[in-house]
Amino acid sequence: MTTRYERLTDYSVESINRFGAGRLPGHLGIDITAVSPERVSCRTPIQDHLLAPNGYLHAGSVVTIADTAVGYGCIVNLPDGATGFTTIELKSNFLGTTRSGAVLCEATPVHRGTSTQVWDAVVTDKATGKTIALFRCTQMILWPR
Repeated sequence: MTTRYERLTDYSVESINRFGAGRLPGHLGIDITAVSPERVSCRTPIQDHLLAPNGYLHAGSVVTIADTAVGYGCIVNLPDGATGFTTIELKSNFLGTTRSGAVLCEATPVHRGTSTQVWDAVVTDKATGKTIALFRCTQMILWPR
């Protein structure tokens, strides 16, 4: 595992999954299944460490899954010369939950500017198709000093 941030330049599904291995996305089991400038999708199997003490999917797990998908979307859409990004705001509306199976997440851009990006994500229960959460995130684009 590296100890510093490395710029991702290969936007293949395999490369992005390797990028998250050994970090929080890999630890949680987030598997990126599709990536393009217009959409990032992932699948995450429900495991015990993603659950709250009440046995349901933890809200923090849901936020992390959605934030991972929108973050990779932002990386794929960084303007030329940008050095990275940082999240400046996020919001989640929880509409349901699950205890087992897997969740899917699809992230799409709302705004891809040179100073900020805004992304939406929808997290759903894979088995039922029911929406678990709606998520919106604003990222600030970082530039060299």
